[in-house]
This record gives sequence, C-alpha cells and structure tokens, in this order.
Amino acid sequence: MTQPVVLHTVAEVHALREQLRTDGKTLACVPTMGALHEGHVALVSRGRELADVVIVSIFVNPLQFGVGEDFDRYPRTLDADVAALAGKAEYVFAPDVDEMYPDRVGGAPVPPQHAGPVGETFEGVSRPGHFDGMLTVVARLFDIVQPDVAIFGQKDAQQVFLVRQMVQTQQLPLQLEIVPTIREQDGLALSSRNRYLSEEERAAAVALPHALLAAAREAEQGGAAAVREAGIRTLDHYPLVRLEYLDLVDPTTFQSVSDNYQGPVTVVIAAKVGTTRLLDTENLERLHA
Repeated sequence: MTQPVVLHTVAEVHALREQLRTDGKTLACVPTMGALHEGHVALVSRGRELADVVIVSIFVNPLQFGVGEDFDRYPRTLDADVAALAGKAEYVFAPDVDEMYPDRVGGAPVPPQHAGPVGETFEGVSRPGHFDGMLTVVARLFDIVQPDVAIFGQKDAQQVFLVRQMVQTQQLPLQLEIVPTIREQDGLALSSRNRYLSEEERAAAVALPHALLAAAREAEQGGAAAVREAGIRTLDHYPLVRLEYLDLVDPTTFQSVSDNYQGPVTVVIAAKVGTTRLLDTENLERLHA
C-alpha cells in the first residue's frame, strides 16, 4: 500500500491546496498529536467517505500542555504513524513548532484563541489555558489547510463543543464531522495515553466505561442526581481509579444540568488511573426528572 506523502511546511500545504482546487477535489483534515491508534484510523476512514483527499496533521502542540503535564513524555512516533496511514490517507502534515508558530523565529504572530467560560470548567479546572492552546492550534491548522471538512472524535467532548463553537462564531467555511468514540472490546475508549497504563492499571481503567454504562442505565428511569450517583458509585469498586469529575452537561451549552432537567445530556468523566489521566463521555438521549 502507498504511504502518505509527508509535508513539513506551510508552503507545501498551500501548494497542495491550490492543486486540489485546480483539480476540483475536496479535502478532509484529521487533526492529531500522533501516536495513532484505531480510533484515529476511524476518523481517517470517515474523512475518505466525505472528501476526495485526506490529510492527517501530526503535531504535539506545546500551547495545550500545562506545567507538570506530559509534553516531553508524550509519544512521538512519526514513522510508525505514517506507516499506519498507508492506503488510508494521501498526506500527512508534520510541522515543527517554529513552522506552526512563526513568531518564535521573528515571523508573523499567530492570533490567540480564547475558549471563554466553558474553557474554565471541567478539563479547564485542572488544565488552565489548555483549551485556549487547543483552539489556537486548531484555528492555525484550519487557516493553513483550509479543509472542506474537519474530523474529530467524540471522546473529547469539551474539545468538540469548543471547536464547534469557534467554527460557528467565526463562520469558518468548513464542515465539522464528529465520529463516535472507538472502544476496546472491554469498553475502554482508545487513547494514546492508554500505553502508559501498567497491566493492573489497564484492568482498572474499565471503571470509566462501566461508570458511563451505569449512568446510562439509570437514565432510563431516573433524574440527573440519580444518574450522577449511579456513575460515581460504580467507581467504588476500583481503588486504583481516582475520580476527578463525573457530571451531566447540556450538549447545547456544556453547562451542568439541574436535578430537574429533562432532555438530552452528555455524561463526562475524567479520572486518574495510577498516574495516567483518562477521559470518556457518553451522549444520552433523555433524562427524566
């Protein structure tokens, strides 16, 4: 199978985009930080269904890592990632930091993006500034690639909400496509950070999808308070798991719902398993107050 062509500079991507326009072809972009797994491959597959050509960006963005987070430890596996995309994506965009943020070397500054109040909740509490950095790199990537469609995974629900909000607010001319979470056979959501888990921690990590399943079952008859409690209670059986939050949010605002709320919700959960921080999420059609 043919491996994707690897582009390293903005100029190369711009040349590609102009050629595709000349040829009348559409372009799907799959933004990633590399260390690709089957969840990423599912995003690429969806991109192939929606556009003529797929480009996968691989860039570990320093702006979205805080002090003490795993920026230096985050896996960088470009050769393996490119090999994994053989026959699946036509191009990989793998810039260095100076290419993405040219102001570091005397170039034009990249406009910063701000997540606003939603960016200060949930993930934003323990990772201040994370979503500003995430939106800044996504906006920069959209400006460089100018995709017809961009593909994201539902697992990072808060990220998805904020990217969608940015696209709508700035009226960016692209389609945003969200792909359901891809899971292991035991339900654990695929994540590049799963590789940090020991064998014992990996066994305990199923607490997250089990908590979501318990919440979903309770939602068939219970209200918000009961659904939260059902999810949290599940984690009592997993001493290696330290819950950071489990909550229900209105998918239109990403605000926590009241106990008498009725309607669709997104359940969000974050927990540390050993030293590894994992996220998961589930959309529920309706709560009954």
